[in-house]
Amino acid sequence: MKIERRRFLNLAASAAALAVAPRGASAQTYPDRPVRVVVPYAPGGPTDIVTRLIAGRLADRTGKQFFVENVGGGGGNIAMGRVAKLPADGYTLLMVNPSYVINPTLHREVPYRFGLDFDMVSLAVLTTHVVATHPSVPARTMKELVDLIKANPKKYSYASPGTGTPGHLVGETFRLSLGLDLVHVPFNSAGLAVGSAVGGHTQICFASPSPAAQQVIDGKLRGLAVTSKARSSALPDVPTTAEAGYPAIVGDNWQGLVVPAGTPRAAIAYVHRELVEIMKLPEVKERLGVLGFEPVAGTPEEFAQHARLEFDKWAKVIRDAGIKAE
Repeated sequence: MKIERRRFLNLAASAAALAVAPRGASAQTYPDRPVRVVVPYAPGGPTDIVTRLIAGRLADRTGKQFFVENVGGGGGNIAMGRVAKLPADGYTLLMVNPSYVINPTLHREVPYRFGLDFDMVSLAVLTTHVVATHPSVPARTMKELVDLIKANPKKYSYASPGTGTPGHLVGETFRLSLGLDLVHVPFNSAGLAVGSAVGGHTQICFASPSPAAQQVIDGKLRGLAVTSKARSSALPDVPTTAEAGYPAIVGDNWQGLVVPAGTPRAAIAYVHRELVEIMKLPEVKERLGVLGFEPVAGTPEEFAQHARLEFDKWAKVIRDAGIKAE
């Protein structure tokens, strides 16, 4: 009788476990159908390019389809809000960039809850910002640029990819930390911001290496510093802001994969493990290097910590500078 009762309890426990087990992914079967990878922007930008590179390699390695879906609008908010409400089954990935941590402070309302609606998979890549000037600007170092701006109030302006973008926030860190009279000129993309500086319409720009590095190499812009902790492989001869004497002016751009909160751990572990291997591939490193990105593929825990630090850092800059979404 005791044996029969024990068997019954064991069967009941097993059934209960199956009833609450997350659907959609397990270590043995995931992925068993196509996986959607959402990009919160239009095709062709850095986030889209990096995502398609990673999705293609995931498909090659797994033999399953990882297809990219672009959902633009709202500075990334539309896609992030939509994915936050999708089933947490492992079959929707979302590539986020700093807008994920910036938008909750920049906008009055956002359609997702920072730190609650998504689980981290991995910080995938990092890139820097280039502080560059038109060659006509009589400054060849960061110190000379700072002295020039201070000696000529209201004369100089800087271009960024748009209000609330990392380039803008790094530019505001530069302005606020050094008490500079410097006008911000926002554009709708990094390419347009760089183009304005190349044309001499704005004398300074803060932009990522993908549109700026070649202009510096060709002499159409003068690269004074990069805002990362280490030099950029795209511009190895350009010093960091710390090397130039301004360690407070730091800021990276980045891309990372997240999933709706509650996604099975098996699916998260699977994608992270594959991403680590993808980032080791020589052809992937080479392609990322051309774009000015450094491979990372950190752990979910490291990504969560990174996001929290970025959230706190940029929230302070946004408040101190009085920045509001346009």
